[in-house]
Amino acid sequence: MATLPPSPFDSARRNRRTLLMTVVVGLAMLALGFASVPLYRIFCEQTGFGGTTRRASADVQVKEATGHILSIRFDSNVQPGMPWKFHPEHPTQSVTVGARNMAIFVAKNMSDKPVTGTASFNVTPTQAGAFFAKIECFCFTQQTLKPGEEVRMPVLYYIDPKILSDPDNKDTQEITLSYTFYPVEQDRKPS
Repeated sequence: MATLPPSPFDSARRNRRTLLMTVVVGLAMLALGFASVPLYRIFCEQTGFGGTTRRASADVQVKEATGHILSIRFDSNVQPGMPWKFHPEHPTQSVTVGARNMAIFVAKNMSDKPVTGTASFNVTPTQAGAFFAKIECFCFTQQTLKPGEEVRMPVLYYIDPKILSDPDNKDTQEITLSYTFYPVEQDRKPS
């Protein structure tokens, strides 16, 4: 029995199908690439992965854990070349787990022009990040300081009482909240 040679139409149809599948997979990968940064940020905020703190609602009801005190240390940095001075008003606080607390950071623009900055943050030890919840923070928005302007920026936060029953945090006595300010390049219009 003789076999028929493949039709040129069958080959062209397979090639079109292969091309279409390649384009669809490529577009899906491109979309995933654009979505990966916000998805990763959401994942980190929800799980505390990598020392990322959780973002809590201002109306959250927190139950105070009686008598358990932790030391919170505040660290502040600016990217080299950024003309700001930035520091915590008080470098440490002793806090009751579960109680709302407020820390104040001070930033001053040392230059002769407005500078906009944004802060990144993390918590160490990293496993404590899942239990460090920020209610309000200057790191949620960009900050613009006029020449010579100094501002006090609050951080409202609490340590979730669940940290006390977490086996990875049973020996945690101090948590460090660290911020680094980076300049934000403003869109420049051509002259």
